[in-house]
Amino acid sequence: MPSIPPRSLLTIGEAFEDLVFLDLERLPRAGEEIKTSRFVQTIGGGAVITAVAAARLGVRCEIWSGLSDTASARLTRERVRVTNLRRRGEPHAVSAALSTRMNRSFVTYNGVNDELESRLLARMARVRARHVHFAFYPRDCDAWADVVMRLRARGLTTSWDFGWNEGLLEDRGLADLLRALDILFINEQEALLYSRKRTLSGALDIWRSFDNPVVLKLGPRGSRCVSTSIDVTAAAPRVKVVDTTGAGDAFNGGFLAAALHGASIPGALKMGNRMGALSTRKAGGLDGLPERAAL
Repeated sequence: MPSIPPRSLLTIGEAFEDLVFLDLERLPRAGEEIKTSRFVQTIGGGAVITAVAAARLGVRCEIWSGLSDTASARLTRERVRVTNLRRRGEPHAVSAALSTRMNRSFVTYNGVNDELESRLLARMARVRARHVHFAFYPRDCDAWADVVMRLRARGLTTSWDFGWNEGLLEDRGLADLLRALDILFINEQEALLYSRKRTLSGALDIWRSFDNPVVLKLGPRGSRCVSTSIDVTAAAPRVKVVDTTGAGDAFNGGFLAAALHGASIPGALKMGNRMGALSTRKAGGLDGLPERAAL
């Protein structure tokens, strides 16, 4: 695993006001309405949840995003340094999550996130962290591959969680961006999507060809890290699941925090599994996280 000096993580990406509808027996079909007596309003987004999870594990964190006033205040309370790229009068993003006990679906209003990528590109020369974690859908993979290579030339390491974005498959620069990263985070469905394979075994053949670690998040089956020289798995702890929204991002925060503190890949997977699992104990990605825990 790349050597990452401790206490220096910058997360970059989208943020949302999350509206979470809980305890659905199933997801609605077209034309259906499903009702629930449980609802939570919170903040979310990969950059937000990853930063908070890592901060609670003792990592000094910063976030660059387009944040609502509520999100900015919450992150400040979590001791995450905030660079808010949302301008006065611009709407923040909103995401509605429909959550069963085992899965969830989303509908999102983009708001300021439509303007975020160009603003991020314009300020990448200002990065002062040692590790940069990206958590958004890039519209120009070639441009971001160049950014990642320039960060590497400065001695910085990088990771990315793209989420599920089928449009990336149309970007010819995706392959170069994937291989430029020091760490790639994907879940099982994304492992199939971005490898263009139908089975996990077929996808793993692709991800094992990467020189740098590819971290697969497998939900209740734990996690796995593969590359040309690595194939390591870690089991997930058992918890009573309330809501899985944001669990993958909490995993990322745990994994990166452990790496920042010098953990081995098995140790980083274990901490990622722990933070991801604990985040599912309450609605949203933040409230189930343990308070400032020691590694």
